[in-house]
Amino acid sequence: MSMIGEYLRVTAAELDRAIQGPDWALDFIEEVQDAEDETERAPADARHFSTYKTWDMLRFLLARSAFPVDVIHGEEPFAEDEDWGYGPPRYLRPERVRLAAEALRATSYDQLVSGIDPAELTSAEVYPLGWSEAESLEWGRPWYDGLTQFFETAARVEDAMLVWLD
Repeated sequence: MSMIGEYLRVTAAELDRAIQGPDWALDFIEEVQDAEDETERAPADARHFSTYKTWDMLRFLLARSAFPVDVIHGEEPFAEDEDWGYGPPRYLRPERVRLAAEALRATSYDQLVSGIDPAELTSAEVYPLGWSEAESLEWGRPWYDGLTQFFETAARVEDAMLVWLD
């Protein structure tokens, strides 16, 4: 079984409802995922986005760059007694989404990987391992670009973000 980074853009009202009813949130997520799986939307047009298995690589790279928002795990817990795969879900309020979008836009993937030796990821036991080749750093580029587009759209429409590992 793989660990996958997951995101759902939600309105302020949907965020309030998710906080009050985590079961509703999980059902809502499944509805959105099912609907979007049929259409394969671009990250900028989607409500659901996944960083696939690159979540830990991106976490490592963003932490190294002192990124101002925890876009990988979210910042505020809700449903702490729930386990949505690998722990409880968290969220980002719209103002944190906006800050994250600005920082993602200002930080290119080339900047993130500049000076990184893949052996550093191996030493840090970054999931999913297998960082022996210099080219392995390129694996995260399309996911980072998609995450940037996804956050930019969320910020533009003032959405919050549900974040979890599945």
